[in-house]
Amino acid sequence: MPGDMEDAAVKRAVLVIATLTAFLTPFMASSINIALPAIERDFHIDAVLLAWVATSFLLPAAVFLLPFGRLADIHGRKKIFGWGIATYTAASFLCGLSPSIISLITFRVLQGVAGAMIFATGVAMLTSVFPVGERGKVLGLNVAAVYLGLSLGPPLGGLLTQSLGWRSLFLLNVPLGVIILALVQWRLKADWAEARGERFDIAGTLLYSLSLSMIMYGVPMLTARTGSWLVLLGLLGLVGFFRWEQRVEHPVLDVNLLRGNPVFTFSNLAALINYSATFAVTFLLSLYLQYTKGLGPRDAGLILVSQPLVMAAFSPIAGRLSDRIEPRTVASLGMAFTVLGLALLAFLGEGTTLGFLLATLVILGFGFALFSSPNTNAVMSSVDKRYYGVASGMLGTMRLTGQMLSMGIAMLIFSLYLGRVRIEAANPVSFLHSLKVAFAIFAILCFCGIFASLARGRLK
Repeated sequence: MPGDMEDAAVKRAVLVIATLTAFLTPFMASSINIALPAIERDFHIDAVLLAWVATSFLLPAAVFLLPFGRLADIHGRKKIFGWGIATYTAASFLCGLSPSIISLITFRVLQGVAGAMIFATGVAMLTSVFPVGERGKVLGLNVAAVYLGLSLGPPLGGLLTQSLGWRSLFLLNVPLGVIILALVQWRLKADWAEARGERFDIAGTLLYSLSLSMIMYGVPMLTARTGSWLVLLGLLGLVGFFRWEQRVEHPVLDVNLLRGNPVFTFSNLAALINYSATFAVTFLLSLYLQYTKGLGPRDAGLILVSQPLVMAAFSPIAGRLSDRIEPRTVASLGMAFTVLGLALLAFLGEGTTLGFLLATLVILGFGFALFSSPNTNAVMSSVDKRYYGVASGMLGTMRLTGQMLSMGIAMLIFSLYLGRVRIEAANPVSFLHSLKVAFAIFAILCFCGIFASLARGRLK
């Protein structure tokens, strides 16, 4: 009985810590989108450089997430998680004091490295302490915390930006980070390292990191020859990485997880497509509401809050559903709703009513809620316990790579239709046209994702 009580206490502690962390980084991401026009005015930067304020976090987070997942399996998930929280908190403080756009982007990169440590271990710790039958429920709560962060980001971020300036958004992360770090040190006595003693694949990590960096840095530059070469070299590097991983004794990514496990493979592919099609929506709509509709940061945030609120409300329900019926059924239905929402956004215009926009955001939120926690449940339940860190890292990599590609597509479209000018000085018609093209591309991409979601096969 004492052992059962101790297990229950550990479960509660891990759930609280993972939930608080799941709130922290999405809050930062969504509040920064609202603050971008204020950052543009402070530093006098063009639309493409402005987008790098958001993407400079995503690039290192995506590149380092899988290696940190492997390191966590070897050296302990609690240890890597704790270092991640400490670094993220320090980087947030430095971002709040940034004197220039270059220093802000540099500290955002440091935030991204810390984010990789957090993303690689949070879900893995949850799946380490909760058995399969309880997993969908707690993953649903975890996803709900993500969406609560996304929900509070726009209104609270808009209010803080309007009242105290954009720097306050970064400084707000500091006390929350300190609280989480204290909980990790005081409440988590044990660690989880099922692959302890195995070697870390340094060569594979370097090849993977360089290849993924070239792809993600090259996508926004595809209109130039340099961007095309970077993407091509990155793709060739990933082919070399997969071949290397097949030969090495202790790979950073066990290729057999992909080759012999269709549920794992297609669930990750579905996540990549879904995030590629949806992440830039908040970024683009924040600009639309403030530049085209003339709203302030606070009012724009109140409009955008509708999507993540719906996500937060329905994610736990979707998670519980995926414990009872096939995750692919729930996730694929969610992807279909997302396609509908993106297709409607492709008709945005100067005269679009706020009611239409709110209804569309509700559809998007409902679709993403149905997709996310069942898809996560499918990924984590399709692998053995010793691969939880790698599986969590892989899923997080798909999410962050998708987010980076989504921003890359938006930046590419801005460079094609607006050029290197500030959005305030851009032609309003060209700006609106660029938004419509972006949403149309995202809708087509997400439609293809339905088939990837259905192709995963049965988990149960």
